[in-house]
Amino acid sequence: MAGEIDLHLHTTASDGRLSPSELVRLVAEQGLKQVSISDHDSTEGLAEAYEEAKNFPDLRIIPGIELSTDVPGDEIHMLGYFIQYGDIEFQEILTRFRTGRLDRAKEMVEKLATLGIVLSWERVQEIAGDGSVGRPHIALAMVEQGYCKEPKDAFPEYLGRNGLAYAERPKMTPTEGVEMLRKVGGVPVLAHPAYMNELEPNIAALKEAGLMGMEVYYAKFDADTVEQLRNLADKYDLIPCGGSDFHGLGNADDSLPGSAGPPPSTVEQLEEAAEFITRSNPA
Repeated sequence: MAGEIDLHLHTTASDGRLSPSELVRLVAEQGLKQVSISDHDSTEGLAEAYEEAKNFPDLRIIPGIELSTDVPGDEIHMLGYFIQYGDIEFQEILTRFRTGRLDRAKEMVEKLATLGIVLSWERVQEIAGDGSVGRPHIALAMVEQGYCKEPKDAFPEYLGRNGLAYAERPKMTPTEGVEMLRKVGGVPVLAHPAYMNELEPNIAALKEAGLMGMEVYYAKFDADTVEQLRNLADKYDLIPCGGSDFHGLGNADDSLPGSAGPPPSTVEQLEEAAEFITRSNPA
């Protein structure tokens, strides 16, 4: 479902290729009215985005984040909306995660070298700029050096979870991610659930832990998958969210902002849920 809402966007504050200002201008040009910048383990791009958004009074930016969490044999991403991102303890935890990402990326570059794929660590850092270094930045360096045609091609054999150069990072369980988001007033939402193993058991367990939404209207999901996820969201009383998951990495099948997103009622439900969480949190 395409429209005026996109709740899943990335900037150079994590592994996107547009700065927060550039992203704000792009979504405004495309007629979007409500968006969430949901960078990986970072809210560093929000201040710049809000400043740029002053030029577009019809555009609303919802503060968000995408946390990386782990279960045995799988990785689960947790989105959080309407987070009170200025919380000092929350930011300290995110800083530790980003440091862990940096160490992980360096280890992966070293592993690639043993496989005959020699990259400059300095160049990977240049590609990342001020953002948190991640696997997409390594993939972009591999494209530059001619080791693969598109960034996504680097993942199946090398950078993906079962790839030859994969390295672990500091871990958080999905339940811990839900708890952390709710502690800062955020509405926890399961990201791109169709990519998970054991989908329904994980949804049931996370609902018990405090999950309040799940992505349904995701750009790379076909109509049948969207329908399946919409039924699961109804079954577990979860807010149906969604978006493009835009990074701007240059893959031929990259989804543009606004190519997928939920109906306006989703944002209303998220606001109500955030208000409930804030009222429920200890003073």
